[in-house]
Amino acid sequence: MSSPGTGSPGPAKVAGIPRPAGAGLDGLPPPTGNRVRVSAPAGSMPGIPHRPEPDAADAFYVRSLIRSQLRLAVSVALGFLLLLVGLAVMVTAWPQIHDIRLATIPLPWWLLGVAVYPLILLSAFLFNKAAARNEARYRSIVEK
Repeated sequence: MSSPGTGSPGPAKVAGIPRPAGAGLDGLPPPTGNRVRVSAPAGSMPGIPHRPEPDAADAFYVRSLIRSQLRLAVSVALGFLLLLVGLAVMVTAWPQIHDIRLATIPLPWWLLGVAVYPLILLSAFLFNKAAARNEARYRSIVEK
């Protein structure tokens, strides 16, 4: 059952699975050389509703949504950055804070290493809530 000179099983039987005569190792018939292009008729995509082209009002509302989301993102990022800078300024401007220790670790390390994460979570939560409100407002305008 081996092909001459290869030592591997021939196309008739691979790994104990019988193959049809003339089939390759993958079980498919050999290529004929003719290419066939399969396509659906134009405009007949099932499951996808046809939507009219957006007009100037739709473009205006989409641009305003993008601007409001960008404004929100920049304001949340700047607010978070302001909190971090304020925390760093407080640590450097108030030298006695280094004497306060919790579990033998200085308070500035706790503030900069641990207290930052709840700020990140709070910023993310507020951003997500405000972004969802912007999108709901956009949907209510578009549906009218």
